[in-house]
Amino acid sequence: MNRLSHTLAYAALAVALFAVPVRAEEAGKVLVITQAWSRATPGGARIASGYLTIANMGNVPDRLIGGSSEIAGKVEVHEMAMNNGVMTMRPLDKGLVIEPGKTVKLAPGGYHLMMFDLKSPLKQGDKVPVMLEFEKAGKVGLLLDVQGVGAQGPAGAGDSGGAMDMKKMPEHSDMK
Repeated sequence: MNRLSHTLAYAALAVALFAVPVRAEEAGKVLVITQAWSRATPGGARIASGYLTIANMGNVPDRLIGGSSEIAGKVEVHEMAMNNGVMTMRPLDKGLVIEPGKTVKLAPGGYHLMMFDLKSPLKQGDKVPVMLEFEKAGKVGLLLDVQGVGAQGPAGAGDSGGAMDMKKMPEHSDMK
């Protein structure tokens, strides 16, 4: 195969992988992650947020406890809330529980991923690799689709939002 054929084959594989939701499955624990997205950041920004929807289709609770990304020094699970007219944001030190049969949405103004120490700005159209860590399902990789600076949700919210189908990723994955 020539170089162009290899490139086209890899591109076709990537399209096929990114067309369906992320799934983390293990002995009765099934998480389905959809609508994974972020916003573009201005040059020099050191932080960004990530948003997604997690459905627990299994029969046991799981907990999103953190994450990592090659584009950020640190990824944490945060909550934003209004308290007596004052907006507050805090890390969820014990993580975010996803009960069986329930769906949790990480969205602007509520739960979200906080990415610190960005290595470069996020640009609209980028696909940002993130490795989420769950208490039971383990590590699950996905891509955040970067939308415009003021976006309130993912483009084509009825689709997979840039998620991909993936079993529990091995610990030696090169996504850190």
